[in-house]
Amino acid sequence: MGRMSEQRSPAGGRYEDELAQALPEYAERVLDVADLIPPGRVMTYGDVAEWLEQGGPRQVGRVMALYGGAAPWWRVVRADGVLLPGHEQRALGHYRAEGTPLKEASRAAEGHLPRIDMRRARWDGGDRAEGHT
Repeated sequence: MGRMSEQRSPAGGRYEDELAQALPEYAERVLDVADLIPPGRVMTYGDVAEWLEQGGPRQVGRVMALYGGAAPWWRVVRADGVLLPGHEQRALGHYRAEGTPLKEASRAAEGHLPRIDMRRARWDGGDRAEGHT
């Protein structure tokens, strides 16, 4: 019905057209993975793509940007643990409420925000949302 980008691929390549048509189903799969991540844990964009065995970090990031508002978007993060630009305070509220491990910014780093402690917060999908200690 409403394939918005069917004829509007800037590169004009077949790959972009196929990706645009496949996006809604792929987006649903990405958001399903985001829903599985337990509170206090995170997965990177690349982790989600690897879990799905489809796409890559950029595709997952695009899905989260377009469709992630209804999902726990703060649990799908950059691999370096930097908070999502423009959404730092909202994300921090979720992380603090859920007990997500953070690395606080040093006092010398005036105005700098904490990062996610990826070593402690990253979830590999092993305990399938049964929680963590």
